[in-house]
Amino acid sequence: MSTEERRIVVLRSSDEEIFEVDIDVASESQTIKHSIEDDDSGRVIPVPNVDGHTLAKVIEYCKKHVETPKSDDRDAQDALRAWDTEYMKIDQNTLFELILAANYLNIKGLLDLTCQTVADMIKGKSPEEIRAMFNIKNDFTPQEEEDIRKENQWAFE
Repeated sequence: MSTEERRIVVLRSSDEEIFEVDIDVASESQTIKHSIEDDDSGRVIPVPNVDGHTLAKVIEYCKKHVETPKSDDRDAQDALRAWDTEYMKIDQNTLFELILAANYLNIKGLLDLTCQTVADMIKGKSPEEIRAMFNIKNDFTPQEEEDIRKENQWAFE
């Protein structure tokens, strides 16, 4: 496909950063895809809930997943999984911003990947360790916490 034939969409992040993105890459987001279908006038598509840094990471993910052929080629799929693993080596704040962006933009693959990363982070951890990891204040009284543990004893086995 020649450069002239490539269709580009322009995305504007919440902090006014502009991104020119191939339409196939942008269409990985169901939210953006529907916006393009509803109004294909070439206007700038605002992405008000996602800052520029996060949107750049989202575009990086979408570009890689569009460029990787969807096939039964085990090597290609293994390479993509390895890329995803490296991609997720990010700080906690970026991870949570990506979760919010993937949810808002309706990018199932990215949402699944980011949520799985959080699940892997907390797997095998006690509630106290999870609270410390995510700076969550325990607002239960000791009695309330004991009652919850009794009611949900299966979860603590």
